[in-house]
Amino acid sequence: MYTRRELGKLALTALPAAHLLGSSAFSQSKPNSRVRGVMIGMNVPYNFGGRSAPVDEIIDKCVQLGVSGLELRTQPVESFLGLPDALVAAAAPGGGRNAKPTTPEQDEARKKAADDVRKWRLAAPMDKAGTLRKKFEDAGILVEIVKVDNIVDMADEVVDYEFQLAKALGARAISTEIVHVDPKDPENAASKHRRLGQFADKHKMMVGYHGHTETGPKQWEDLFKFARYNGANLDIGHFIAGNKTSPIPFLKEHHDRITHIHVKDKTFKDTNVPFGTGDTPIKEVLQVIRDNKWPIQATIEFEHPVPPDSDRMTELKKCVDYCRAALA
Repeated sequence: MYTRRELGKLALTALPAAHLLGSSAFSQSKPNSRVRGVMIGMNVPYNFGGRSAPVDEIIDKCVQLGVSGLELRTQPVESFLGLPDALVAAAAPGGGRNAKPTTPEQDEARKKAADDVRKWRLAAPMDKAGTLRKKFEDAGILVEIVKVDNIVDMADEVVDYEFQLAKALGARAISTEIVHVDPKDPENAASKHRRLGQFADKHKMMVGYHGHTETGPKQWEDLFKFARYNGANLDIGHFIAGNKTSPIPFLKEHHDRITHIHVKDKTFKDTNVPFGTGDTPIKEVLQVIRDNKWPIQATIEFEHPVPPDSDRMTELKKCVDYCRAALA
């Protein structure tokens, strides 16, 4: 005989597997990836192999994996709202080491496309964003964090739009990349974090700045000082590889500023590996969040290679199962 609590654990474990197997018994069930109070989340559509994907495809894959909490990029959201993909592509800045020289005509066309995107955003149908939120929630999925690329460089009115969009989707935080300090212009990062923090405080919505291997505790602590709602998206894999030490002390000290963590396994030599085979203390971090009842989403960010005899969805399910087992 099982206790009610044991039956609940069995149901949580069986649900994602049943979806992957196509079991009719669970075909109408909603996903539930909250384990012992900790939401196991998914960085989408990044984890599925790109920055954008049809909303229905995102929902279907999350249901298959039994995942009920998301960090969702704006690209599929704005595509759902009607922003043409071709216009976004035309507005994308060039650059990079292998960028080809552009003509004045090409530069002018890109600037016009960028202005057209700006105008579209300022007139975007927010009621349709509410419809999209309902679509996710009807499937049993919460959009808890909205990832906005390059928000630090957007015009004021567009930054306001991004916060309004995140709110319309039901999110509690925005995430974006941290601006790394340029030794030639050290004030650049500070000014951008200070400015975005003013918008975060105005909208009373956290911004989780995502750090990489070059990000240390001090840079986050510096930007915390600029605004009450400036926070950290703590990538525990990057932290291990860059700082050569556990992220747990930083997590404990600044848990009220951490919007969500990115869960990946890296070695100290900065190699992405399957969960449980590297140097990242994934289990210990998840258990600290669980035991302290902190409202921090544990967002899986899939970056290790897919084995030749496997596929991305199978490997993602292994990641979800690993986190479930760590929290059980």
